[in-house]
Amino acid sequence: MSSTGEPQGTGEPWAGAPHGTGATETVRTLTVGGRTLRVALRPGDGSAPPLLLCNGIGASLEVLQPFVDALSPGRTVVRFDVPGVGGSPPPVVPYTLATLSPVVSGLLNRLGHPGPVDVLGLSWGGGLAQHLAVQHRRRVRRLVLAATGTGSLMVPASPRVLSHMLTPRRHRDPAYARAVAGTIYGGTVRSDPARAARVLHSATRLGPQRGYYYQLAASAGWSSLPFLRLLRQPTLVLAGDDDPIIPAVNARLMARLIPDARLHLYAGGHLALVTEAEHLAPVVERFLDGPGRP
Repeated sequence: MSSTGEPQGTGEPWAGAPHGTGATETVRTLTVGGRTLRVALRPGDGSAPPLLLCNGIGASLEVLQPFVDALSPGRTVVRFDVPGVGGSPPPVVPYTLATLSPVVSGLLNRLGHPGPVDVLGLSWGGGLAQHLAVQHRRRVRRLVLAATGTGSLMVPASPRVLSHMLTPRRHRDPAYARAVAGTIYGGTVRSDPARAARVLHSATRLGPQRGYYYQLAASAGWSSLPFLRLLRQPTLVLAGDDDPIIPAVNARLMARLIPDARLHLYAGGHLALVTEAEHLAPVVERFLDGPGRP
């Protein structure tokens, strides 16, 4: 694979992707700006702008499958593994959100989507989505920020919750994931912690442990709070009323500071975009397809 960004391989269909959508999803490896990423593309019918999904920390692109399946089959969906996570090899040089954003923009070009796209960021991916929307303003048409905050300057989770976030163990040990799921994810997994373990382990690909720490370090010291007012895209802020990782007060603050934002507060926890995808995917699509500005 050369640094020009040409795809490795032929982009073979991903056998685990369709799940009744009728679309053939392909997975390939692309190198853009010196970063090699594993990318999944579900082609749509061109009736709506493509939707780029930016995932949470330590999670491979497979974790988002329930949400992708709940979207209209006509919508083009792009998702990827960040360097060192899932099927993307570890980076030779560490990265930050500021250096990853141009890579993501270049990735969209390589996939044949040079025009504006919609962007959804979940948790850690919400930070990347915010940075992309400011750093590459013309690239992002509409923005969805799900279960995410403003980085280092925000109302934090409790120390007990944060201690579990400092290690990738929950992604690698199903028994540990079941033990801590209710505490860190809240929502429906409080009464069914095995559900979180299934979400994190049923299909996800594990990269090397250091990939998690690269991702953690990429956002260390970063905050969107000083530039939220520079987000000019129509923005939907999705937040759960029982999210121990990102307390809902952060979503309310973001919705107040982003000039063109609306807040959707749902009953649920941190993983609801995946565990309750059938309820939240229509909310997202109504926003993306809505007329005019919110």
